[in-house]
Order: sequence, then C-alpha cells, then structure tokens
Amino acid sequence: MQFLKTLFWVVLAVVAVVFAMRNWTPVPVNLWGGLALEAKLPVLVFGAFLLGFLPTHLWHRAARWRLRRRLDSQERALADVRGLTEIAAPAAVTPTLATPTILEPPAQS
Repeated sequence: MQFLKTLFWVVLAVVAVVFAMRNWTPVPVNLWGGLALEAKLPVLVFGAFLLGFLPTHLWHRAARWRLRRRLDSQERALADVRGLTEIAAPAAVTPTLATPTILEPPAQS
C-alpha cells in the first residue's frame, strides 16, 4: 500500500513539473487602482489551488482531532465503568450438578 501511495505522489509531481515547464509564460493580473502584476502561469495556478485547499484541509484536520479527543475520552469513561462493574459484581457462581449415586442391593450370603 505504501508503494501505491508513493507512486501516486511521484506521478502527481511529474505532472505538475511538466505542466509548469510547458506553461512558463508571464500572465498579466489586473489589480485594484490600475495596478498590474505579471506572474508566471504555474505560480498562479498552484497558488490558487493552495489558497482553496489549505483552509479546507486545516478545518478537516481540526475536526478529526476534535472527534478523536471525544472518542478517546468516551473510551476512557467506558473503561472506568467496566472496571467498576467488574469489581462490584459478585463472583460468578457456577452451579454444580450432583452426580447421581447408584445404590447397589446388599450382597446375599
């Protein structure tokens, strides 16, 4: 599984590098007040991707962290309750069945 994950990231990096090499052209970006900025196209594309991806990724990680903490605290509480019930519960008594005794008739002399 680790091999597939590494292969995916290598292929993604190669695609990003090929895209950047093929599209390394200056692009004018019009800003407020008549200002213009010339930036390379791959820088704009990757910057826009990160601008949209990072806040969502950080929110997702924070939600997972919060849920994991809640789950851990609930598991600890459950373990405490189980520990108390094991101590408070009386020892289990297993019923034993008496083996029937067979009486033999007295020996005749």
